[in-house]
Amino acid sequence: MKIGKFAILTLLLMGWHTGILSQEVVFEEYNLDNGLHVILHQDNSAPVVNISVAYHVGAKNEDPNKTGFAHFFEHLLFEGSKNIARGEWDKIVSSNGGSDNATTNQDRTLYYVTLPSNTMEVGLWMESERLMHPVINQVGVDVQSEVVQEERRLRVDNAPYGRWQEQMFKHLFKEHPYRWTTIGSMEHLASATLDDFKAFNQKFYVPNNAVLVVAGDIDTDRTKKLIEAYFGPIERGAEIERKTYKEAPIKGPLKAKFHDANIQIPAIFLGYRTPSQSERDAYVLDMISTYLSDGKSSKLYKKMVDEQKTALTVFAFNVSQEDYGAYVVGGLPVGENPLESLVGQIDEEITKMQMELISERDFEKLQNKFENRFVNANSSLAGIASSLTNYYLLYGNTNLINEEIDIYRSITREEILEVAKKYLNPNQRVVLEYLPESATAN
Repeated sequence: MKIGKFAILTLLLMGWHTGILSQEVVFEEYNLDNGLHVILHQDNSAPVVNISVAYHVGAKNEDPNKTGFAHFFEHLLFEGSKNIARGEWDKIVSSNGGSDNATTNQDRTLYYVTLPSNTMEVGLWMESERLMHPVINQVGVDVQSEVVQEERRLRVDNAPYGRWQEQMFKHLFKEHPYRWTTIGSMEHLASATLDDFKAFNQKFYVPNNAVLVVAGDIDTDRTKKLIEAYFGPIERGAEIERKTYKEAPIKGPLKAKFHDANIQIPAIFLGYRTPSQSERDAYVLDMISTYLSDGKSSKLYKKMVDEQKTALTVFAFNVSQEDYGAYVVGGLPVGENPLESLVGQIDEEITKMQMELISERDFEKLQNKFENRFVNANSSLAGIASSLTNYYLLYGNTNLINEEIDIYRSITREEILEVAKKYLNPNQRVVLEYLPESATAN
């Protein structure tokens, strides 16, 4: 992801397009002959358009000895194309009053640009250039190698608690590529070669491995013609063979320690392997994490931070991914309070969820929070475009943008109890003690 970019359309994105809970997001989707999937969403309430292109490739598609390539390649494709000189990409976007960026995760890579609607054709042309005519040369590899390595130093190696996910996931996953992080290893980033990237581009950056979303102030017929003109001539790529990985159940608890020179206060992380984000249980786990630690009124915060004052902070979140997820809960202790006591207090609250139904009042609060999240997710063109992209590419159901809230609404208190019993058990987890570098083994 590029850092620190702003544009004049930010206010438009944040404020002009408002979501209404009962309003359906209307869209049209179809395929070009070369396999590119297209999704169109027309909203003429503001003169803005968002163009997003996502490729079904992420860190999990990498060679174990060449981690970080998907993210590295994302950076590389801002270097230019056959018809866009090096250093001109951002200039073209900003000169047309727009903003752009990109993100990579374990499962997909997403590029997006927001522009005034009267310059939509510029955005379509640029994204077609990225796909059809990228310039991948040694100059770009050398420049972006330094950029990505510095990003790892800032966000991971030199950041307090920056390596918790790296340490947790290598214990949670033994077979699946989720065992390494999207940023990759410094050694692999430094050894990246031009041939590696050319092969990566040829395999994964093909129209039949991508989805194009155009959302906003568009004329549908004109937009279809422009998409055909710019993306239609791109040749279909070879079909991608997708590997599947089966993880054996965790027989634990698995205990691990990591010493971080960037911290002074230790932390405890408890990680549980969970199912694919598309499974119903993953939605229930979202609600469980919200119940436990979302805000100062959550159960763990009130108990451990407010009342017993044993923790500086607590956290719980469900890392949703295409193949497997990870549920992580933990905290930072107050003073000399041992990490084991935090584990005990967390387990007490989880055990309550496994033995008793949460109260009707707490359940109603949960439902309200997820209603609000739904509204916020669809309150901007960028949010709608991102949702349409992910629901098609990673869930196989674009209409989840309208249906997902009904899944949350249908979850019962009984399901919350059963899912907590199914996944959140001490013998099914990784216990990671994240310690200051000077900490002793005890």
